[in-house]
Amino acid sequence: MPIYTCWNIFLSFVLVPPIPVAMVLFPSLVNGLARTVSFKKEKSGRKDDDDDGRKAVEALAKEARKNELLLSSSGIVKSSKTNNCVCVFTKKGQKGVNQDNLIVWEEFGCQDDIILCGVFDGHGPWGHLVAKRVRKLLPASLLCNWQENLAETSLDLDFKIEADRNLHKFDIWKQSYIKTCAAIDQDLKHHTSINSFQSGTTALTIMKQGEDLIIANVGDSRAVLATTSDDGTLTPLQLTTDYKPNLPKEAERIIESRGRVFCLEDEPGVYRVWMPNGKTPGLAVSRAFGDHCVKDFGLISVPDVTQRTLTTRDQFVILATDGVWDVISNQEAVKIVASTAHKEKAAERLVKCAKHEWKHKRRGIAVDDISAICLFFHSHQFPTTKFLQ
Repeated sequence: MPIYTCWNIFLSFVLVPPIPVAMVLFPSLVNGLARTVSFKKEKSGRKDDDDDGRKAVEALAKEARKNELLLSSSGIVKSSKTNNCVCVFTKKGQKGVNQDNLIVWEEFGCQDDIILCGVFDGHGPWGHLVAKRVRKLLPASLLCNWQENLAETSLDLDFKIEADRNLHKFDIWKQSYIKTCAAIDQDLKHHTSINSFQSGTTALTIMKQGEDLIIANVGDSRAVLATTSDDGTLTPLQLTTDYKPNLPKEAERIIESRGRVFCLEDEPGVYRVWMPNGKTPGLAVSRAFGDHCVKDFGLISVPDVTQRTLTTRDQFVILATDGVWDVISNQEAVKIVASTAHKEKAAERLVKCAKHEWKHKRRGIAVDDISAICLFFHSHQFPTTKFLQ
């Protein structure tokens, strides 16, 4: 009786499609594989399994793109199997090549009710290539690490309390994200054709699985949820922390690692991470992929992974790079998106409003690259036109 890994099964259905796999092998992204797949860890075949896994996910990505379920540029993704509607828009700033990268993958991992959204904000001379590399690696690595964590975890399918079962599922995803981010940072460090010594990228992803959101954040891009309050007002709820160097715990870690945190005289209020000599690189985030010149001085690529269960009051979530949040508040962003006549144009309108605000609020400063993803949870119109002032 042969032993199969989950990626052997992935490959078998990618290369020779049987009856709909998402319905047969993947009734639940966690429980389905646990019920139908026998796992066996064999060190001798680990590298081959990893390679097979990545090839399988690449094949899945190619198929998803062909079916208009995967997007990595401005556009729209709609699923015929869910109420999700996603619009994406990115606009180059005045600093050269657009260093923002994005991804939307509906039916992620061959699961009908999962969508993955992510924004990646590159910086430094090679930042656009670093961001593109992270965008490419993250989905495949995440699924591979999830498979491995699932194999190593004793998964009790008969949890008496639903909350315990959900917490267990979340913990598997959280550990998968942590391992994924560590592996990607090492890939960048040893990549021969991308110089990430003084270049890097932030990364913010949201994975919606049914009514659950799993948020993983590295850097200062931001996710904001629009939810309806008791009085019918549409209000913003920030789901992420902007990881800036002056946050107390971030600054403490950097200083303990002999890094320095301070502002330049011509940039009051803009705190940056510096090497002990105080000369380079002047990084305005405390967490990022790449930037290996300061990885020994407090900069980390560890993601902050959180979860939220959606309710009928939750309307949409905005993911955007700091090019939006530097000039537009959470309340303003929610109002802009909710008041857009056609949902498909919401991300474009938000980005264009941000560009307009840059010219008025930050005169003399080069406009940053600006990117946004708007993920709507319902197909109907919003139940209210009232906004938090």
